[in-house]
Amino acid sequence: MKSMFIQGPWLVRLKSFFKYAVLILCSCAFVLGGQISSQPALTGAVTSSTGQRALVDVIEPTASGQQLRINGRLVQGGWQQRRDLVGIIDGAIATKLGIDLGSNRIPTQQPITWFTQPDLGQLTLHAWHYQNSRYLDIAPLAQRYGWQVSPQGTVLDLQLPGSHIKAIRQGRQSWGERLVLDLNQAAAWQVSSAANSVTVTLDAELEQSTISNFKLAPTKSLKSVEFTSSSQRTTLILEVDDFLHPHVWSLAQPNRLVIDIRPDALKSKEILWADGIQFQQRYISLNAQRFPVYTLSLDTDFVALLPLWAFPHQASGIKPPADIAEQWQTTALLNGGFFNRNNQLPLGALRHNSRWISGPILGRGAVGWDDQGNIIMDRLNLRATVTATGQTFSIDTLNSGYVKAGIARYTKSWGADYTTLIDNEIAITVQNNQVSQRRRLNTAGEDTVPIPTEGYLLILRSFNSAAPVFSPGTAVTLIQQSEPSRFEHLPHALGAGPLLISKREIVLAPQQEGFSRNFIEGHAPRSVFGLTSDGQIRLITIQKRVGGRGPTLLETAKISQKLGCSEALNLDGGSSSSLYLSGQIINRHPRTAARINNALGIFLTPPP
Repeated sequence: MKSMFIQGPWLVRLKSFFKYAVLILCSCAFVLGGQISSQPALTGAVTSSTGQRALVDVIEPTASGQQLRINGRLVQGGWQQRRDLVGIIDGAIATKLGIDLGSNRIPTQQPITWFTQPDLGQLTLHAWHYQNSRYLDIAPLAQRYGWQVSPQGTVLDLQLPGSHIKAIRQGRQSWGERLVLDLNQAAAWQVSSAANSVTVTLDAELEQSTISNFKLAPTKSLKSVEFTSSSQRTTLILEVDDFLHPHVWSLAQPNRLVIDIRPDALKSKEILWADGIQFQQRYISLNAQRFPVYTLSLDTDFVALLPLWAFPHQASGIKPPADIAEQWQTTALLNGGFFNRNNQLPLGALRHNSRWISGPILGRGAVGWDDQGNIIMDRLNLRATVTATGQTFSIDTLNSGYVKAGIARYTKSWGADYTTLIDNEIAITVQNNQVSQRRRLNTAGEDTVPIPTEGYLLILRSFNSAAPVFSPGTAVTLIQQSEPSRFEHLPHALGAGPLLISKREIVLAPQQEGFSRNFIEGHAPRSVFGLTSDGQIRLITIQKRVGGRGPTLLETAKISQKLGCSEALNLDGGSSSSLYLSGQIINRHPRTAARINNALGIFLTPPP
């Protein structure tokens, strides 16, 4: 019989789990009377008890799904039932119901605010983790606000008491504008924003007389408000000035929904989402400027990291970040390296389990890591040569959409076939270290060549003089080495650039990494992979400064320093900059997040 050894960060978690499970089972035997049913019954009731909360971490769910029906309206949102406990993924609770998740210090306790009476303070919901998601027990909400909760197959039905808007009020503030909706009952609400427009939707009826009684006093901050109401659901569309954002929150006694339009709408919070994952949002000041910054701090003893891409069987293609996260079943995700948005081809390093999905280009910055918590950042090259008929040639790129005169190499990781990127390429098929075919291609985007499973393609671009060397039957020798060589021993890598910080010092050299002047001088939202001196990972997104544009590369480096990074790498930014956690994009509205080619995935449980 063979012994099985578990090494790396998962050994720490496994020991912790077994120790915790034994304690929980002992306590459950005392609290629940000693027996645990192997077939717990489904029930529509939502209750909560100390024993059941302890039990929730060591039993499988009895029902689950990915959809909620809120007052008859079907929306996406993960949920599960365990005995008499019903939990909804925290991201869905926040985005679909309007519940504000507060700061915490214990991942199994989540303070929330939702039409809360000031004298009663925040509610605290019990939280549990299952696979790569975090669920919140909704029993306290159901009990306080009179919700009817009923699992219906794979849909969780939520019936909230009917609500209507009694009055609408406007108030000018020193920082902007405020609208207040007076309600007779607490109501679910959602908010989304785009350029100069804010949409707030709530499950409350609005009578025409209430609209008639409200007279907006237009200002530069709030130019207009449009109301629509039907079937006990009301939508407000607000036209706002440039660089203004919504902060929507609720109060009780009386019930009110407050919509603040201001340049600094971000509410600071810090949530210990799980052991090893802490989320933080706040403003970082740089000189006289303030930048909204969203950060995930990771402890590699508790999480695993993998580079991800949009389509597992090919390097090309783009998808919404949330779709990539769902496809790979990640806990969290940060957008990754660059790509050509027109042909959707990668433009930088992507290495997964020692397999190059796409090779590095132009000696740009990259991060490499293994499953034992070893991480390095540096400017990365892939030096490769091919020798045939006594002549040796450099290979410029591997599985890349970056085009230059010379030789490029493509493997099966690129996809089943290669399609011409420019006119008049020459394709050399190499199998078993021997040329099996040489073919002249014609028009870009039209000619296709299959990539051999046991071998590769060499594509000659504006290099016809090398073609005679690679006649069919010729033996071929390939040599390839990462530089710096320490990347060679790390199975995972993700490249973008430029490198921002090394050994606590700013080392920006974007010209050296082949970036254009427009890119170097640009202002845009940014994504950063950072590392602290004690080994913590910082996944950072930086949005547009209060009242202005996004950060420059130098400002991005300085903000990363302020966040404690001793090493930092700039990733793709602009509309690609997306930070995902627990089912939602947390640094921007998902409608404004562009499709991406690749990303960095974070897993609470080991990926398959």
